Amino acid sequence: MMEWKWYLWFIRMAVMLLVLERCSWCTTDACLEHERIALLHLKPFFNYGNQLQSWVEVKGSDCCKWERVECNTTTRRLIQLSLNSTIWLYNMEYDMDNRNLNAWYLNASMFLPFEELKRLYLSGNAMGGNLENEGFGKLSSTLSNLEILDLSENYLNDSILLSLSELSSLRYLNLSSNKFEGSGHLRGFQLLSRLNNLETLDLSWNSLKNSILFHMRNLSSLKTLRLRRNQLKGRLDHIQEELDLSNNLFRNNTISFPQGFSSLKSLTLYNNRLQGSLDTKVMKLYKSFVDGGRKLESTHLEELNLDYNLFNTSVFASLNKHSNLKSLSIRFNGLKGSIDMKDLDAFIKLRELDLSDNELKDLVIHQELNVSSNVEELYFDGSTLNTNILQSIGVFASLKTLSLHDCGLIGPLPNHGWCDLRNLEVLDVSGNALEGMLPHCFSNLTSLRELHISANRFQIPLSFAPFANLSNLKVLSGDENKMVMEPSFYTSVPKFQLTSISLSKCITSQQLNLELPTFLYYQYDLRYVDLSHNNFSGTVPTWLLENYTKLEVLILMGNSFTGPLSFSSALISNVSSIDISENKLQGQIPTSICSTFPHLWRLFLSKNAFEGNIPLCLSVMKDLSFLDLSNNQLYGKVPEELIAKGSLTILRLSNNKLSGNVVPVALNSNGVQNLYLDGNNFSGEMTNVDLSTFEFPNSIREIDLSNNKLHGKLPRWIGNASFLERLALSNSGFEGSIPMEFCKLNRLEFLDLSQNHLSGSIPSCFNPPNIEHVHLHGNRLRGPLSLAFYNSSSLVTLDLRGNNLTGNIPKWIDTFSSLSVLLLKDNHFHGKVPIQLCKLHSLSIIDLSQNMFSGPIPSCLGNLSLPMQTKKILDIGIYRQSTEEDESTRIMIANLGPDSYYPYSYFEEVIEFTTKSGFYSYKGDILSYMTGIDLSCNNLTGHIPPELGNLSEIHSLNLSHNKLTGVIPSSFSKLHQIESLDLSYNNLSGEIPNQLVELNSLEVFSVAFNNLSGSIPEPKAQFGTFIENSYEGNPFLCGVILHKSCSKTDSPSTISTVSEDKGEDGLIDTYDFCVNFLVSYVVVLLTIFVVLYINPYWRRAWFSLVGKCITTCHYSNVGNSYLSHFQAMCLATQIAI
Repeated sequence: MMEWKWYLWFIRMAVMLLVLERCSWCTTDACLEHERIALLHLKPFFNYGNQLQSWVEVKGSDCCKWERVECNTTTRRLIQLSLNSTIWLYNMEYDMDNRNLNAWYLNASMFLPFEELKRLYLSGNAMGGNLENEGFGKLSSTLSNLEILDLSENYLNDSILLSLSELSSLRYLNLSSNKFEGSGHLRGFQLLSRLNNLETLDLSWNSLKNSILFHMRNLSSLKTLRLRRNQLKGRLDHIQEELDLSNNLFRNNTISFPQGFSSLKSLTLYNNRLQGSLDTKVMKLYKSFVDGGRKLESTHLEELNLDYNLFNTSVFASLNKHSNLKSLSIRFNGLKGSIDMKDLDAFIKLRELDLSDNELKDLVIHQELNVSSNVEELYFDGSTLNTNILQSIGVFASLKTLSLHDCGLIGPLPNHGWCDLRNLEVLDVSGNALEGMLPHCFSNLTSLRELHISANRFQIPLSFAPFANLSNLKVLSGDENKMVMEPSFYTSVPKFQLTSISLSKCITSQQLNLELPTFLYYQYDLRYVDLSHNNFSGTVPTWLLENYTKLEVLILMGNSFTGPLSFSSALISNVSSIDISENKLQGQIPTSICSTFPHLWRLFLSKNAFEGNIPLCLSVMKDLSFLDLSNNQLYGKVPEELIAKGSLTILRLSNNKLSGNVVPVALNSNGVQNLYLDGNNFSGEMTNVDLSTFEFPNSIREIDLSNNKLHGKLPRWIGNASFLERLALSNSGFEGSIPMEFCKLNRLEFLDLSQNHLSGSIPSCFNPPNIEHVHLHGNRLRGPLSLAFYNSSSLVTLDLRGNNLTGNIPKWIDTFSSLSVLLLKDNHFHGKVPIQLCKLHSLSIIDLSQNMFSGPIPSCLGNLSLPMQTKKILDIGIYRQSTEEDESTRIMIANLGPDSYYPYSYFEEVIEFTTKSGFYSYKGDILSYMTGIDLSCNNLTGHIPPELGNLSEIHSLNLSHNKLTGVIPSSFSKLHQIESLDLSYNNLSGEIPNQLVELNSLEVFSVAFNNLSGSIPEPKAQFGTFIENSYEGNPFLCGVILHKSCSKTDSPSTISTVSEDKGEDGLIDTYDFCVNFLVSYVVVLLTIFVVLYINPYWRRAWFSLVGKCITTCHYSNVGNSYLSHFQAMCLATQIAI
């Protein structure tokens, strides 16, 4: 018996050991090997731009630590896979409105090894569906835990729905921004009724119509339905607890709800252009919500979003039956004037009220308000309120968030009212004109966590004494105020420990001796510090990096720090971004930066005086994605290891002294999207490339090689850069023709080949579908425009100045529907100015000067509206960190505004235009507003069309050096924005309209060298600034400025005397002049005839001279010497004027 017991015990122990051995994976630190291999099989399909660098083919590598992978901490089985936006991040043009990438088809069976997968994100990957018989349905039995599936921003259509309907475990399904359109999807959506556990379905950003809602009723567990940006209107057949109908077609149409409306808890009607109120019993939504002719009273409605509609203040009364409302948002509507807060008394449970960006002038706040007892968040941003609102806001005793950003508040902060909000946690009064010292009652706000006071005129003491007792303060944004000194005896240590602080532009140029705020020495929890654009001097305060062990972002740009840059050797692992650009630092870039900050993601050292080589150690910083060393004095070659490292996304080395061959740099830029090497000493040709050895990296989006010492022909291999969007090769000595291979750059948006020696014609095949800006000026291109750019509806800027182009402007130019800037100056175009230009309603700058255009000026040009065009500016985007920042850092960045974001692109559109007697370059916001027309130095004839006076937004008009006749239109007095008006060197006659004195913006005015007569305009306002050369060359003009009196004497004797003396000292009598001229002409002619008849030698000499003159004139007319001389004369005259 005892033996049996030992035997059974032995069996049990063996089984236990076997189980433990089999379950050894339960305690392993690494992921399962078969899941790791499965991930590597997926990698080629989602590794755009080498984003999955951590997915390495090394046996034993823990895939749970790979990016975009999350595992169960106990079983080490994969539970989340985030392969979303791989193409979107890699292709910036891939978005919901502009998806033009080729679709591919997924083998869903590749996910079968991940048996415990709960969340799968596959959005933004250009997927068109599944491979045949390899759909998501194959996952239904194995992936029984899958609850979240995101397939948004792809090319999916109803063919995918059958396989999706088999994933019965799904609770969340996102199909937004796909290709579900029309009515062909209904059968597929009917199949989704099998998803009995589905609670949230997102079908936003498709083209669905109301019929889709019929099948939603069969989704028994569905609570949230999002249908943003579809084509819904009229009756809604099924309502869930949460309904999002933003960006649809309700407008002023009929909308009605079924009986199920009473279960609705959250309704979003964002941007449907609804208007009026919600309280009359008709079917139109702009007057009411109606159910069977009865006014709807949804007692369960808790959240209502009516943003971006046209409601007025009567909307509050129509909502008073919704007593359970907790959140009400009516931003960007037609709310005007004053709002009495008693109108909101019915909302006794209201927690959040957002009335931002309306035209509110005042809020009437009473001491006793039902609504005030529970309100925790109030947003009135973008209104125009009186500062007195801060005195009465104290009745909202429960208030935690008060946002009054950009509300027109002026003067000092009051000492009561708002100071009584002891529960206030977030206060935003940024973007106003508040001034003076901060009141001491700030100390009452003991719950305050975030304070945003940027862009005011506060005087902030360096000790930050007003905030010293705010022990809960974490986030402080105080940009664009004024920091001031205070008595030296103040030594109190503040009670707060900030996580984020921004004090940019707080010290003026007169305050050069101020040091860093002393309270910073006592902060140990900071993650985000921005002290940019002040006048702090001395050495870089590296102690900020050493003391703040949690610091992630340090911005010190735009100060006056000097000397060499040095860091301690201690490891500082949390820092991800350092910006010390725009200072006066010298010496070499320290190599210690690589070891001290191993996880650095962004490094900005531009606009200093660094010299030496680029540190090679930068190439081993595995997280470095954004490197800007531009505008220094760096020399040597670009390390090949740096550009091939894979993690770099933006590399900016512009305006240094770097040298060597640029081709390897461009072709080895693995993973780099934006490459800026302009303004260096790179040399040599770019054509000698063996494409069998080099393959152009398909990550490149932007290349700027301008202003180098390159030569030879343009590289044909650039045509292989299929994803290239912006290319600049200007001023680099290239010659030859534009390669036909450039026609393959189908994604190109910006092209600058200006200031080279290019010749030949523009390839007629060059017509990228998304091209917006083309600069080819300053070359030797010839021939007509042919079909280049034909039908380029996206083209905004076309700059062909300074070439040898010929022919007419093609009539199909009206296909350039987006054209805003047309520059054809200094070519050989001829013919009439085409009336098709008048159809280009986006035109704002036209320069056709120094050509051979003839005929009249089209009067329809006066119909151009010359609108302000933001399209003229290149979209620079916003570059953000892909990893998750600390919450306080995110809060700070969200409140800093667009100026504090780093641009994704450093390309800048610059337009050159002659105006005000000078040559100017326009860029940025100024370019958006610049408008002008230059038709000077042509052969235009006829009268100046009076319709040009309708160009009320024009800033510059130049019609000089033509053959225009007639009078100056009095309608020019309507050119209220004009700054430069040049009508010189024509044959204009008549008087200068005196109404022109109304042009208060006019800075340059010239009518010189015409046939004008009479008095010049009265020298007042702007006309009081013009001198004699504005009118010279018009002998019959008079006025004080010309030192020529226009007054006439009333004495008869004087008049008689003048009349009698005309033949001697005054104007010549016409009859006498004609008789004398004819007699003299006949006498001279007869004399020449007699002399030549008598003297044979003189006769032969005379005929020989005449023959030579005829021959010379003949060949002169055949050539272009006359044109060149004429253009040179025009240019010299313009500059002189």
